[in-house]
Amino acid sequence: MSAGASAAGADSLPNRVGVLGGGRMGAGIAHAFLMAGAPVAVVERDARSAAAARDRVLAAVEGSVRRGAAAPEPDRLVTTVDWDALRGCGLVVEAVPEVPELKREALQRAEELLEPLAVLASNTSSLSIDGLASGLQRPGAFLGMHFFNPVPASALVEVVAGTATAPSAVELAAGWVAALGKTPVVVRDSPGFASSRLGVLLGLEAVRMVEEGVASPEDIDAAMTLGYKHPVGPLRLTDIVGLDVRLDIAEYLAGELGPRFEPPELLRRMVANGLLGRKSGRGFYDWSDDAAEGTGSTGSADGGVSLGPERPR
Repeated sequence: MSAGASAAGADSLPNRVGVLGGGRMGAGIAHAFLMAGAPVAVVERDARSAAAARDRVLAAVEGSVRRGAAAPEPDRLVTTVDWDALRGCGLVVEAVPEVPELKREALQRAEELLEPLAVLASNTSSLSIDGLASGLQRPGAFLGMHFFNPVPASALVEVVAGTATAPSAVELAAGWVAALGKTPVVVRDSPGFASSRLGVLLGLEAVRMVEEGVASPEDIDAAMTLGYKHPVGPLRLTDIVGLDVRLDIAEYLAGELGPRFEPPELLRRMVANGLLGRKSGRGFYDWSDDAAEGTGSTGSADGGVSLGPERPR
């Protein structure tokens, strides 16, 4: 058992959770563990970002309290620029932007501060866990914990085991996910894992259908929400995730898995023209009201909306 787990067993929470990055996804992960009863430290790159991260987490907490949840003690949340706040954490989840070099740097820096048996996780939705583990001193304690957006409403977390990941780390991570009231799905490290690989492929085909004039974005999305009971259509989801994020992931998967993931030219043109979806105010839909209110996303990687497979960065 990890030093970060309590004696209650593998389904208990870590004694303290660290989160690297307090954007949309990092704040959601922090909120989930905070509401479940774990002290949480969010580390950001500067004071302004740390203050914004705190506001995001507390806004989510207020929403949960309004829906009847018990309010956590205020001192259980720390948002800071001081990496030493990670000392003593039984679990640290990296949620920085989906840039391999940036993630590896953050993970290596965090590992230096952790006890040998603490678990280190990445919230990546598609990057290789083995690739991110390169340079780590304890790859057996490293794995993927792919949360979905929005974290409070989603029921799924992919637990991704790398080649070197110890079975005990996978067991602990799956137990912690269950303790959050979510369902862990354990997958082996492979490009796009399970959810992003399927979800991105669907989204790219939907973009091609718009490009070819098959149907409007609204009608394509209606076909999937009404006909297949998807919680949100693939084009609206692309807007929520960010077209630039989907393009980055598609290019990565095309390099790893072949031309079936090659991004449509329409997607490339829209990104080049700054039509990034909700965060820019316009994508396949008009999000100008959301952009004006500052609700554009700042999380990391490619994840999910409710039960969908993607998240904004």
